[in-house]
Amino acid sequence: MTHPIHDSRYSWLRLLITLAIATVVNVGMWAVIVVMPAIETEFGAGRAAASMPYTLTMIGFAFGNMWLGKLVDRLGVTKALIGAALLSALSYLLATLAPNIGLLSVAHLLLGLGTSIGFGPLIADISHWFMRRRGIAVALVASGNYLSGAIWPTLLSGILQREGWQQVYLSLAVITLITVIPLSLLLRRQLPDEAHGTAAAAAQIKAQSVGFSPRALQYILGLAGIGCCVAMSMPQVHIVSYCVGLGYGPAVGAEMLSLMLLGGVVSRVISGLVADQLGGLSTLLIGSVLQCIALFLFLPYDGMVSLYVVSMLFGLAQGGIVPSYALVVREYMPPQEAGARVGFVMMMTILGMALGGWMSGWIYDVTGSYQLAFINGIVWNGLNIAILLMLMKRSRSRGNAALA
Repeated sequence: MTHPIHDSRYSWLRLLITLAIATVVNVGMWAVIVVMPAIETEFGAGRAAASMPYTLTMIGFAFGNMWLGKLVDRLGVTKALIGAALLSALSYLLATLAPNIGLLSVAHLLLGLGTSIGFGPLIADISHWFMRRRGIAVALVASGNYLSGAIWPTLLSGILQREGWQQVYLSLAVITLITVIPLSLLLRRQLPDEAHGTAAAAAQIKAQSVGFSPRALQYILGLAGIGCCVAMSMPQVHIVSYCVGLGYGPAVGAEMLSLMLLGGVVSRVISGLVADQLGGLSTLLIGSVLQCIALFLFLPYDGMVSLYVVSMLFGLAQGGIVPSYALVVREYMPPQEAGARVGFVMMMTILGMALGGWMSGWIYDVTGSYQLAFINGIVWNGLNIAILLMLMKRSRSRGNAALA
């Protein structure tokens, strides 16, 4: 049973507006990847030190998903979006003024906080407006993150080559203000209270099948999220630097990142369609296994053509993983807590990205190669798969017991 507002014409219109906002606001987490080699040169930093602005961005992004998710639950998405856009623009400006890598990293911590509004909080908000097609709706909003990563690095690389990384950041500050704030005003409509009641009843039935309290399941999903995203971060964070080290140059690396993320967009859409049929947990496990297989392919292949192909395959494999966590939360937990609980699990996945981004840079500094960094990612991916298998086995066992 659904409320008339669910899956309505307005729901789809809201989805399009939300996707447009996500595509712009999420650029904050990708910009530093494109400029990382320039930062390394300007500040004379090692690979691990040059990765710190990204790591701080992801830490801010992680905690912002939880904090801004709670804010959206209380105040609505429009007010949260306006505040986040202002914070992001200020952070871009502060980054251009940073005299050393430490202060640059602090500016990126703030940038991560502002940028985070475009992921978990927007996913949680749109999930309220769909029931039958929630999987594809969540996947499309989550794709804004990858669309941003696919579109902006290529656009920004031209500005980077001509005018330097500071001009890239100043341009992004202006773009964020003139697009995000006006579009956010179109999302002021509130969901009817009775629609929450319908969703809560459906979630309670699902929760009984897995046998964990919402808090316990939240923590288990958070640990799984760290595992999969430590693995995910190696190619995404270091592909540009990896290509520079192989002699292919940053432009080739940026193209591979864009290809990887375009594959991720396709994967997220397909995963959303699959999730509407199989549910979030099964879709999550499928994506995690495919990601692990794709990571193995980076070990034997480092030619330019091979890396283009493997980058695309990696994107196609892993794109649906993170939005599937949000679907599991919405399927098994109360809708009134969606912003906070989706935000927490998204926070843990992003902390995994931050940890993995730094860890891969550290392994490179110690070994002079990315091979062990790829192997490290595969091991963490195995942890994720083990947790998901445990959840599925427990859910099926309790479901069969209930039928008996």
